[in-house]
Amino acid sequence: MESYVNQGEQLVVALYVQDIKKSSEFYQIYGFEVLRDEGTFMELKWEDARLFLSQVPGTPPPPVNPIGNIRVMVPNVDEYWRLANKKGAKILSPIEDRYYGLRDFIIAGPDGLALRFATWLKDLR
Repeated sequence: MESYVNQGEQLVVALYVQDIKKSSEFYQIYGFEVLRDEGTFMELKWEDARLFLSQVPGTPPPPVNPIGNIRVMVPNVDEYWRLANKKGAKILSPIEDRYYGLRDFIIAGPDGLALRFATWLKDLR
């Protein structure tokens, strides 16, 4: 298939949130940058990837257990692990070397979508 748009604009997650300030602060703590803030809509980015947050009236509270996660690849996963612990993040899966070739961990986000930070094991040697 031929590319229609740049990779960072393809498969963007648009997340409906109850409190856009709380949600955007969470993502910014972990390194997402704000590209656009329109009050009830925000566009965040991680490298070339985008994450949209929309504060929509009537958005239900997040589920007790996340519905999925966004994987963020970083060269220094242990630093993110320390940051998550320092910030008191709800740990869903502690840091560990995984059989699938990553060292990763998962934390709960404020809106029912978790964050998974990961580094390739081969890059840690």
